[in-house]
This record gives sequence, structure tokens and C-alpha cells, in this order.
Amino acid sequence: MPSRLGSAPLESDLMPDLVERYPNLHVSPHPLVAHKLAYLRDRTTDPKLFRELVRELTWLIGYEAMADVATTLVSVQTPLEPMTGARVEPKIGLIPVLRAGLGMVDAMLELMPSAEVWHIGLYRDERTLKPVEYYNKLPDAATVQVCLILDPMLATGGSSAATVDILKTWGAARIKQVSLIGAPEGIATLSAAHPDVDIHVAAVDRALNERGYIVPGLGDAGDRQFGTFAGPSSEPGHESGETAEVVRRLQRNLSGGE
Repeated sequence: MPSRLGSAPLESDLMPDLVERYPNLHVSPHPLVAHKLAYLRDRTTDPKLFRELVRELTWLIGYEAMADVATTLVSVQTPLEPMTGARVEPKIGLIPVLRAGLGMVDAMLELMPSAEVWHIGLYRDERTLKPVEYYNKLPDAATVQVCLILDPMLATGGSSAATVDILKTWGAARIKQVSLIGAPEGIATLSAAHPDVDIHVAAVDRALNERGYIVPGLGDAGDRQFGTFAGPSSEPGHESGETAEVVRRLQRNLSGGE
């Protein structure tokens, strides 16, 4: 079973405190994860390679996230003799948060070809950083028992917490968050709202900047996957006064301030 802290370099000075405070946080210890993540972060990585790395990292993190899934014993007839094997018992649902989460779906389907895929569309208001739902095609009642929320970046945590709200209302029995990079602020927000949701990440970075981007991070995961960089005004370092105040409030909450 992977350790919760991991062995790869961690950007956040709050990491020991985060691990102690949030038992639902799991950071991958695998050296291949750290290796691939370094290439993913590199600003010179083109969209094709970026998508490939997202897929490879999702496979590795998803593999770890499913380590505690329940199994049931089944009888298997090999070419030589019968034996008892195991099969995953609960039905699995993949919930990619549009649009950046789309790049994580194929890797998870390789791991679990029978998984159902349900899409939830949330966008983050660039001024308030609050999630706004614009697409939800879930059926009336839950058709799966375990849901994996797929979103490369756990930044403010608002979109993830809102997605969990939707899935719990739907009737999902167990929910996990699978991300590539998490910010302390997002981990705190999601854990406070839903302490029962396990968070699996490749790394925890230092903080959010004043525009709500994870730093050092990797930029905008959606833009880098789909080649839709919109120019200097959309750069992760571009500051908005209202957004900056929201980030400062999240950081005060993280540190226990008023």
C-alpha cells in the first residue's frame, strides 16, 4: 500500500501538517510519478506530449487510488485446473470535470474498462473563484457505488466540493478525488466540506497565487492539453483584485486565521 506522504520532493512547507491534519490525503510515493510530473510541468512541453503525460500519470495515480476497492471471490478455470480468483465488486463511475478532466478518462478506462463515465460541467468564475454548474446529465438515481472525480488540478477545492455535493445527492456511496497536483487551500476546502472523500494526488504544491492558480504548478491544465492559450491576459500570473482577495481568504482559513 503506498505511503500517504510519499518519497518525491514536495513543494508545500505545510506538507507534514497537511498529512497529519487530513488523513484522507494520499500523495504518490512512486519515482515514476515524480519523473513524469517534472516533464508535465515544463513550459516547453507541447500539447501532444502534455496529453500523453496526463494519461500516463492518471494511470499511475488511478492505480493507487483503487488499492482499497472491495473484491469478491470467483471461480476461475485455468488451462490446467480450477482456482479461486478475485474480481472488483462495486460498480465504478468516472466523473471527469469538464474540460480538463477529459484527458484523464482514457487512462482510467484502461484500468477499468467496465466503468461508467458521467460528465459534470463546472466552470470557475474568474472573479469569485466559485464553481458554476452548466452541465449535468446524471440519471435520476446512482448506477454506481464508487465514483472517481477526475480533475488534474485541485486548486481552490470549490469545484471538487460542489461535484461531491452533486454525487452525494445522486446517491453515490463512496467518492474519491483523483488529481495530479493539489494546493493546500484546495485540500483544506474539500476536506472540510467532505472529510470522507479520499484525495489522491501526484504532488502537493506550495500555494495558490493571487489569480487562483497553483504555484509552481503547471499553468492551466485545460489550455495546455488542448492548445487554447488565449494570450498574455490569460497567463496564470495575471492578477485580479477580487480574485486575489478570495485567495487570501482561503489562505487565512488554511492557517486558522480570521
